[in-house]
Amino acid sequence: MSAAPRDPAACYLAACELDVAVRKPGNVSRFSAGHRMEAAMFSASARASVGPLFRRGTRVGERVEAAVAATRDVVGCNTNLGILLLCAPIARAAELHPGATDPPALRAAVEAVLGDLDVGDTRAAYRAIAQARPGGLGSAAEQDVHAPPSIDLRAAMALAAERDSIARQYRDGFADLFEVDLPALATALAGSHAAPATPASAAPSAAVQRIYLGFLASRPDSHIVRKHGAALAHIVMAAAQPWHARALAGEPLDADATFAAWDAELKDTGLNPGTSADLTVATLFIAALLSPRPTRP
Repeated sequence: MSAAPRDPAACYLAACELDVAVRKPGNVSRFSAGHRMEAAMFSASARASVGPLFRRGTRVGERVEAAVAATRDVVGCNTNLGILLLCAPIARAAELHPGATDPPALRAAVEAVLGDLDVGDTRAAYRAIAQARPGGLGSAAEQDVHAPPSIDLRAAMALAAERDSIARQYRDGFADLFEVDLPALATALAGSHAAPATPASAAPSAAVQRIYLGFLASRPDSHIVRKHGAALAHIVMAAAQPWHARALAGEPLDADATFAAWDAELKDTGLNPGTSADLTVATLFIAALLSPRPTRP
């Protein structure tokens, strides 16, 4: 048997389905709706966005803008702006460098895409953000999204990198995902014999929870910071740390009723670690791209 690259669009859809197939405290899943949203809306958003996100020959900003518009046409709200901002450079990298099927090669391909971003990408991304109207956006002293930009998208993201985890990925070449989270996912999956792109019904939920909790336990969630402030984001981060430790130890978190209770508590108080979920989807997308599809010789 030989191996062939996976279809990037299928990998993206699988990653989005895995995301909602697993309980992630504070975030919407099939186990628990919240924040006036339910899992079906996220699945519909993935299906609506996949066409524009993987439209061949289009630039990163175009992909994000068109995918946000397609999403709003279907669900009428912002379900996936962060996911699209993270996945668009990866999608373009997969198109331009189809042979990038190992982590160093794919990372170099993503870096090449980030290095090619221009002010047109910034304009399109800003329009997408205006369409999505993410909660707690506020304003910035430099290159505010409500004003015409004058710098390329990577440079604009770098200005926000210290306060926003998605922006930091643009600045740092997705270092968090390639250096920390992708290896952590591989370790978590090692005993499951399940590829990241398997159907959601067979998903290695413990591995997905471990990655999500790893994001949440290691850094204040940007979405919570924007909407509720850094103090509450740090409280949620501290609460996630013992759960992450238990996940690393292999404990089945869903067997503990207090895990579901924490999920409900976060939702009841309006605390949604949305950025941690977005980073989880992007990690799953990368992992699926790097999982070869067997073919006959």
